[in-house]
Amino acid sequence: MSTFVLVPGFWLGGWAWDEVAEPLRAAGHTVHAVTLPGLAERAGGGGEIGLEDHISELTGLLVREDLWEVVLVAHSGATAPVGGAADRLPERIRRVVYLDTGPLIDGSSVSDVWQPDFRETAEASVVDGRLPMPSWEYLAAHGASIEGLDEATLARVAERATAHPAGAFRDKLKLTGGAADLPHALVSCSFPLSQVREMIAAGHPFFTAIGPRWELRELPTGHWPMFSRPADTAALLAELAEL
Repeated sequence: MSTFVLVPGFWLGGWAWDEVAEPLRAAGHTVHAVTLPGLAERAGGGGEIGLEDHISELTGLLVREDLWEVVLVAHSGATAPVGGAADRLPERIRRVVYLDTGPLIDGSSVSDVWQPDFRETAEASVVDGRLPMPSWEYLAAHGASIEGLDEATLARVAERATAHPAGAFRDKLKLTGGAADLPHALVSCSFPLSQVREMIAAGHPFFTAIGPRWELRELPTGHWPMFSRPADTAALLAELAEL
């Protein structure tokens, strides 16, 4: 059996993984669905929250719970804290999985790979150090597909979403190369895998860190597979854990 640490993307808490965690746990796996500082039930409190706080949350979890052979999963904007945690504690990681996202390189930030107009709008929308979740229409127009999400799901997620700490997308990720030899996987959801391979070959900034030893998979759906295809997401994660 495997140990999973599931890290949701922007505006979400550990609750986002409920329908993925359930079948994994039912199959005997251990699952830690993470709520990063400043989000969901941890949204209260003052002070600036940055990328280092999110990385420390993950490394602290691994040490505190004495977790080893972990399958560390990053959805969307969680690429930065997951990449940082794997870099610092590679000996505890079995595989890093990027779910409809790509790895950041040393010295880059999440905002560096955003479209310029999305970045500008995001910066203008920050209030008290937090970025509110844009409308579904705006997100879809900027590449975050909502395929597979019905109106009830869209309403439920939007209601539970919390504004995201701006430091999480502004701060530069500092890497030492410690995770370079770890097994990695990328699961493409919003784009066909053929298109992702073309983007990798073209040197797209979101995929420059992907090497020939990466496992590349496809789960056709929108940008939020934990809501649109949770059972299939769980099954694919379990399969990747056994490689």
